[in-house]
Amino acid sequence: MDYEHLILDQRGDALWVTMNRPASLNALNRRIVEELRDLFVGLYWRHEVRVVVLRGAGANFCAGLDLKERDNSGGGGPSNGLIRQRQISEIVMAMRRCPQPIVALIDGAAAGGGFALALASDVRIATPTLKMNAAFIRIGLSACDIGVSYFLPRTVGSSVAAELMLTGRFLRAERALALGLVSAVVAPEQLEKEGEDLVAEMLLTTPLGLRLTKECLNHSVDAGGLEAAIAMEDRNQILCAQSDDFQEGVRAFLEKRPPNYARAKV
Repeated sequence: MDYEHLILDQRGDALWVTMNRPASLNALNRRIVEELRDLFVGLYWRHEVRVVVLRGAGANFCAGLDLKERDNSGGGGPSNGLIRQRQISEIVMAMRRCPQPIVALIDGAAAGGGFALALASDVRIATPTLKMNAAFIRIGLSACDIGVSYFLPRTVGSSVAAELMLTGRFLRAERALALGLVSAVVAPEQLEKEGEDLVAEMLLTTPLGLRLTKECLNHSVDAGGLEAAIAMEDRNQILCAQSDDFQEGVRAFLEKRPPNYARAKV
Protein backbone atom coordinates (compact mmCIF):
# COMPACT_ATOMS: atom_id res chain seq x y z
CA MET A 1 0.00 0.00 0.00
CA ASP A 2 1.17 3.52 -0.80
CA TYR A 3 0.77 5.49 2.42
CA GLU A 4 -0.78 8.93 2.35
CA HIS A 5 -0.88 9.71 6.08
CA LEU A 6 2.00 7.63 7.43
CA ILE A 7 5.65 8.60 7.12
CA LEU A 8 7.99 5.60 7.38
CA ASP A 9 11.65 6.14 8.23
CA GLN A 10 13.84 3.03 8.36
CA ARG A 11 16.77 3.72 10.68
CA GLY A 12 18.89 0.59 10.60
CA ASP A 13 16.85 -2.17 12.26
CA ALA A 14 14.25 0.26 13.62
CA LEU A 15 11.21 1.54 11.75
CA TRP A 16 10.00 5.00 12.78
CA VAL A 17 6.32 5.52 11.96
CA THR A 18 4.82 9.01 12.04
CA MET A 19 1.07 9.60 11.80
CA ASN A 20 1.00 12.65 9.57
CA ARG A 21 -2.27 14.61 9.84
CA PRO A 22 -1.07 17.42 12.12
CA ALA A 23 -3.78 19.88 11.05
CA SER A 24 -6.35 17.37 12.38
CA LEU A 25 -4.27 16.43 15.46
CA ASN A 26 -3.51 13.17 13.62
CA ALA A 27 -7.14 12.07 14.00
CA LEU A 28 -8.02 8.68 12.54
CA ASN A 29 -9.84 9.01 9.24
CA ARG A 30 -10.69 6.01 7.06
CA ARG A 31 -7.47 6.21 5.08
CA ILE A 32 -5.08 6.28 8.04
CA VAL A 33 -7.02 3.42 9.66
CA GLU A 34 -6.43 1.35 6.53
CA GLU A 35 -2.76 2.31 6.49
CA LEU A 36 -2.14 1.51 10.16
CA ARG A 37 -3.87 -1.84 9.77
CA ASP A 38 -1.85 -2.68 6.66
CA LEU A 39 1.40 -1.67 8.34
CA PHE A 40 1.01 -3.61 11.58
CA VAL A 41 -0.44 -6.72 9.95
CA GLY A 42 2.49 -6.76 7.52
CA LEU A 43 5.10 -6.30 10.23
CA TYR A 44 4.59 -9.88 11.38
CA TRP A 45 6.63 -11.02 8.38
CA ARG A 46 9.19 -8.20 8.25
CA HIS A 47 12.06 -9.80 10.10
CA GLU A 48 14.48 -7.06 9.05
CA VAL A 49 12.52 -4.68 11.34
CA ARG A 50 13.37 -5.34 14.99
CA VAL A 51 11.80 -2.34 16.76
CA VAL A 52 8.99 0.07 15.81
CA VAL A 53 8.63 3.65 17.03
CA LEU A 54 5.16 5.21 16.71
CA ARG A 55 4.56 8.95 17.02
CA GLY A 56 2.41 11.78 15.70
CA ALA A 57 3.42 14.74 13.56
CA GLY A 58 3.25 18.16 15.17
CA ALA A 59 2.37 18.70 18.81
CA ASN A 60 -0.03 15.77 19.28
CA PHE A 61 0.08 11.99 19.15
CA CYS A 62 -3.47 11.21 17.98
CA ALA A 63 -6.77 12.86 18.91
CA GLY A 64 -8.83 9.75 18.17
CA LEU A 65 -11.45 9.09 15.52
CA ASP A 66 -12.05 11.84 12.98
CA LEU A 67 -15.66 12.68 13.87
CA LYS A 68 -15.99 15.04 10.90
CA GLU A 69 -15.66 12.05 8.61
CA ARG A 70 -17.56 9.50 10.69
CA ASP A 71 -21.04 8.44 9.64
CA ASN A 72 -23.11 8.75 12.83
CA SER A 73 -26.42 7.82 11.23
CA GLY A 74 -26.15 4.15 12.11
CA GLY A 75 -27.05 3.27 8.51
CA GLY A 76 -26.29 -0.22 7.27
CA GLY A 77 -27.36 -1.98 10.43
CA PRO A 78 -25.33 -3.90 13.01
CA SER A 79 -23.64 -6.18 10.47
CA ASN A 80 -22.00 -3.38 8.48
CA GLY A 81 -21.30 -1.47 11.66
CA LEU A 82 -19.44 -4.44 13.12
CA ILE A 83 -17.32 -4.74 9.98
CA ARG A 84 -16.32 -1.08 10.23
CA GLN A 85 -15.61 -1.48 13.94
CA ARG A 86 -13.38 -4.50 13.36
CA GLN A 87 -11.43 -2.60 10.68
CA ILE A 88 -10.05 -0.32 13.40
CA SER A 89 -9.89 -2.78 16.31
CA GLU A 90 -7.79 -5.11 14.15
CA ILE A 91 -5.00 -2.50 14.38
CA VAL A 92 -4.40 -3.01 18.10
CA MET A 93 -4.63 -6.79 17.75
CA ALA A 94 -1.99 -6.64 15.02
CA MET A 95 0.17 -4.38 17.22
CA ARG A 96 0.19 -7.03 19.96
CA ARG A 97 0.65 -9.86 17.46
CA CYS A 98 3.62 -8.38 15.61
CA PRO A 99 6.92 -9.55 17.11
CA GLN A 100 8.60 -6.14 17.17
CA PRO A 101 8.46 -4.10 20.39
CA ILE A 102 6.54 -0.87 19.76
CA VAL A 103 7.70 2.33 21.43
CA ALA A 104 5.09 5.12 21.50
CA LEU A 105 6.42 8.68 21.74
CA ILE A 106 3.44 10.66 23.02
CA ASP A 107 3.29 14.42 22.80
CA GLY A 108 0.04 16.20 23.55
CA ALA A 109 -3.29 14.49 22.95
CA ALA A 110 -3.74 10.72 22.92
CA ALA A 111 -7.52 10.50 23.12
CA GLY A 112 -10.02 7.83 22.14
CA GLY A 113 -8.43 5.78 19.37
CA GLY A 114 -5.12 7.51 20.06
CA PHE A 115 -5.37 6.33 23.68
CA ALA A 116 -5.92 2.80 22.37
CA LEU A 117 -2.86 3.00 20.10
CA ALA A 118 -0.74 4.18 23.02
CA LEU A 119 -1.99 1.40 25.29
CA ALA A 120 -1.36 -1.26 22.64
CA SER A 121 2.29 -0.16 22.42
CA ASP A 122 4.87 -1.91 24.57
CA VAL A 123 6.64 1.16 25.98
CA ARG A 124 5.27 4.69 26.26
CA ILE A 125 7.35 7.84 26.67
CA ALA A 126 5.53 11.14 27.09
CA THR A 127 6.02 14.87 27.37
CA PRO A 128 4.53 17.18 30.04
CA THR A 129 1.76 18.12 27.58
CA LEU A 130 0.37 14.56 27.65
CA LYS A 131 -3.44 14.46 27.70
CA MET A 132 -5.01 10.98 27.51
CA ASN A 133 -8.58 9.82 27.92
CA ALA A 134 -11.17 7.23 26.93
CA ALA A 135 -13.02 9.85 24.90
CA PHE A 136 -15.59 7.41 23.51
CA ILE A 137 -17.85 7.67 26.55
CA ARG A 138 -18.06 11.44 26.17
CA ILE A 139 -19.65 11.19 22.72
CA GLY A 140 -22.43 8.73 23.50
CA LEU A 141 -20.48 5.48 23.16
CA SER A 142 -19.11 2.96 25.62
CA ALA A 143 -15.59 3.55 26.91
CA CYS A 144 -14.87 -0.12 26.15
CA ASP A 145 -13.44 0.28 22.66
CA ILE A 146 -10.41 -0.75 20.57
CA GLY A 147 -8.87 -2.82 23.35
CA VAL A 148 -8.96 -0.14 26.07
CA SER A 149 -10.99 -2.33 28.46
CA TYR A 150 -8.30 -5.01 28.08
CA PHE A 151 -5.11 -2.96 28.26
CA LEU A 152 -5.97 -0.25 30.78
CA PRO A 153 -6.89 -2.35 33.88
CA ARG A 154 -3.86 -4.56 33.26
CA THR A 155 -1.66 -1.46 33.27
CA VAL A 156 -3.09 0.73 36.04
CA GLY A 157 -5.41 -1.62 37.98
CA SER A 158 -9.17 -2.03 37.93
CA SER A 159 -10.10 0.91 40.18
CA VAL A 160 -8.18 3.56 38.23
CA ALA A 161 -9.27 2.01 34.94
CA ALA A 162 -12.92 2.18 36.05
CA GLU A 163 -12.50 5.81 37.13
CA LEU A 164 -11.01 6.83 33.80
CA MET A 165 -13.39 4.81 31.66
CA LEU A 166 -16.63 5.62 33.47
CA THR A 167 -15.94 9.36 33.34
CA GLY A 168 -13.75 9.97 30.30
CA ARG A 169 -11.57 11.97 32.69
CA PHE A 170 -8.25 13.21 31.28
CA LEU A 171 -5.01 11.68 32.49
CA ARG A 172 -2.04 14.05 32.58
CA ALA A 173 1.67 13.33 32.46
CA GLU A 174 2.47 13.45 36.18
CA ARG A 175 -0.22 10.97 37.15
CA ALA A 176 0.45 8.74 34.13
CA LEU A 177 4.07 8.44 35.26
CA ALA A 178 3.08 7.73 38.86
CA LEU A 179 0.69 4.99 37.67
CA GLY A 180 3.34 3.38 35.48
CA LEU A 181 1.33 4.03 32.35
CA VAL A 182 4.35 5.81 30.84
CA SER A 183 8.00 4.96 31.45
CA ALA A 184 9.32 8.52 31.37
CA VAL A 185 8.25 12.13 30.90
CA VAL A 186 10.71 14.32 29.01
CA ALA A 187 10.69 17.74 27.40
CA PRO A 188 9.25 17.79 23.87
CA GLU A 189 12.63 18.56 22.35
CA GLN A 190 14.09 15.49 24.10
CA LEU A 191 11.36 13.05 23.07
CA GLU A 192 13.04 11.77 19.89
CA LYS A 193 16.42 11.42 21.61
CA GLU A 194 14.80 9.45 24.45
CA GLY A 195 13.24 7.16 21.86
CA GLU A 196 16.54 6.72 20.04
CA ASP A 197 18.32 5.78 23.27
CA LEU A 198 15.67 3.20 24.16
CA VAL A 199 15.76 1.69 20.67
CA ALA A 200 19.55 1.50 20.79
CA GLU A 201 19.40 -0.49 24.03
CA MET A 202 16.79 -2.86 22.60
CA LEU A 203 18.97 -3.47 19.55
CA LEU A 204 21.81 -4.66 21.79
CA THR A 205 19.73 -7.78 22.43
CA THR A 206 19.62 -10.80 20.12
CA PRO A 207 16.93 -10.67 17.40
CA LEU A 208 15.38 -13.92 18.63
CA GLY A 209 15.59 -12.97 22.29
CA LEU A 210 13.85 -9.64 21.69
CA ARG A 211 11.00 -11.17 19.68
CA LEU A 212 10.43 -14.01 22.14
CA THR A 213 10.50 -11.64 25.11
CA LYS A 214 7.64 -9.57 23.67
CA GLU A 215 5.72 -12.74 22.88
CA CYS A 216 6.23 -14.17 26.36
CA LEU A 217 5.27 -10.91 28.07
CA ASN A 218 2.01 -10.87 26.13
CA HIS A 219 1.20 -14.48 26.97
CA SER A 220 2.16 -14.07 30.62
CA VAL A 221 -0.38 -11.27 31.07
CA ASP A 222 -3.10 -13.80 30.29
CA ALA A 223 -1.40 -16.92 31.65
CA GLY A 224 -3.51 -19.27 33.74
CA GLY A 225 -0.94 -19.16 36.52
CA LEU A 226 2.75 -19.26 37.41
CA GLU A 227 3.35 -22.67 35.85
CA ALA A 228 1.97 -21.55 32.49
CA ALA A 229 4.18 -18.45 32.50
CA ILE A 230 7.27 -20.43 33.49
CA ALA A 231 6.59 -23.01 30.77
CA MET A 232 6.71 -20.20 28.19
CA GLU A 233 9.87 -18.77 29.77
CA ASP A 234 11.59 -22.17 29.75
CA ARG A 235 10.74 -22.68 26.09
CA ASN A 236 12.12 -19.24 25.18
CA GLN A 237 15.41 -19.76 26.98
CA ILE A 238 16.06 -23.13 25.36
CA LEU A 239 15.25 -21.76 21.89
CA CYS A 240 17.54 -18.76 22.39
CA ALA A 241 20.37 -20.90 23.79
CA GLN A 242 20.50 -22.92 20.55
CA SER A 243 21.36 -19.86 18.44
CA ASP A 244 24.80 -18.59 17.48
CA ASP A 245 23.70 -15.18 18.77
CA PHE A 246 23.69 -16.55 22.32
CA GLN A 247 27.35 -17.53 21.98
CA GLU A 248 28.15 -14.11 20.52
CA GLY A 249 26.27 -12.39 23.35
CA VAL A 250 28.32 -14.24 25.98
CA ARG A 251 31.60 -13.48 24.16
CA ALA A 252 30.72 -9.79 23.83
CA PHE A 253 29.82 -9.58 27.52
CA LEU A 254 33.09 -11.21 28.60
CA GLU A 255 35.14 -9.09 26.16
CA LYS A 256 33.30 -5.91 27.18
CA ARG A 257 32.32 -4.93 23.62
CA PRO A 258 29.06 -4.42 21.70
CA PRO A 259 27.66 -7.69 20.32
CA ASN A 260 27.63 -8.35 16.59
CA TYR A 261 24.47 -10.34 15.96
CA ALA A 262 23.55 -11.89 12.62
CA ARG A 263 20.92 -9.95 10.70
CA ALA A 264 17.63 -11.75 10.44
CA LYS A 265 16.82 -13.26 7.05
CA VAL A 266 13.59 -12.13 5.40
